[in-house]
Amino acid sequence: MDNLLLLGYKPVFLSSNQYLHRLKKKYQIKSGGYLGTLDPFAKGAMILAFGQYTRLLPHIKKPSKVYRATLWLGIKSDSLDIENIKNVQEVPSVSLEKIHEVLQSLQGVIKYYPPKFSAKHVNGKRAYDLARLGVEFTLKESQMQIYAIKLLSYNHPFLSFEVRVSSGAYVRSLGDMIAERLGSFGALSMLERVEDGGVRVMQREERELGVLEVLDYPILKKEDQRLRDIIYHGKKTCLKNVKFGTYIVDFDDFFSIIEIAKDGSIQYLLNRINKC
Repeated sequence: MDNLLLLGYKPVFLSSNQYLHRLKKKYQIKSGGYLGTLDPFAKGAMILAFGQYTRLLPHIKKPSKVYRATLWLGIKSDSLDIENIKNVQEVPSVSLEKIHEVLQSLQGVIKYYPPKFSAKHVNGKRAYDLARLGVEFTLKESQMQIYAIKLLSYNHPFLSFEVRVSSGAYVRSLGDMIAERLGSFGALSMLERVEDGGVRVMQREERELGVLEVLDYPILKKEDQRLRDIIYHGKKTCLKNVKFGTYIVDFDDFFSIIEIAKDGSIQYLLNRINKC
């Protein structure tokens, strides 16, 4: 199998690259990539592409992502998770009313500082590499969108919640903010991504995805043999009576991603992707 698009489920304490290499070996494919990095500490949904389909990754839908997390109140960690715990303390319990109030207050666009143990770049180097070396640095303030957040359970000192966030958000930072607004401190003891690229994980084994279902463009289904030959060879042409914009032009054996100008002329963004 040369081309493959999967919704995978990364186990805990395995880097995203290690998980990718594991699947390359399993499916005996040399080239591959993935849509979004998951921390080694985290588990859950990852969209992975292999072979020619790696070229599709920049075009896959990047809507909100859904995570489930457990916040452990009373632990201090440099990485805001259980990988770099400094100490554990007993802290007072909080009321369910207060928890719901805090979660509600975090909906919308919020500003935050990413954790130092993150993939952010600092002067060309990864923040987590500098943090491991004990180098002092400050990350720039960022923002993320919290679309929805709900409490799943609270059994002190463990508080579990589910959150739908914008792409690129740091749930570890969100957990830190929840603890602070509760008048306490804490870090995540569990983080699971349950939805990525608009696809929700239903099992812990990888499953194959249909390439057209995860691309974020309208589809032009064409059966014209002459047009097929023109598109196949990447030649210049015009498509009339089609509104300008980005489209997938779909044939029986391949598809291409094109941009149609106002005059109907097309530009190839990604051409001749085999359907196999």
